[in-house]
Amino acid sequence: MNKSHLISKINSRIPDLNKEDVEEGVREILNFFSSELSKNNRIEIRGFGSFSTRKRSPRMSRNPKTGESIIINSKYYSYFRPSRGLKSNSN
Repeated sequence: MNKSHLISKINSRIPDLNKEDVEEGVREILNFFSSELSKNNRIEIRGFGSFSTRKRSPRMSRNPKTGESIIINSKYYSYFRPSRGLKSNSN
């Protein structure tokens, strides 16, 4: 599901809201998530799951074109951990 499909689904479930308000709400939520994750803050939504960042260690790799060994620096990545309830509902 992409963002426009999410907006359409929300708009169809809550017909009292106009599409522009739903778009603004979704945009604000996503901006908030991005901002908090960029600060390495954890976001927990009870009954759904938690979003956090994790650090990937530096490692050796190879350039597939040249075969040359290269070092890939450590970096942070976003991680989602579903709640037990969400896990059990998806099985």
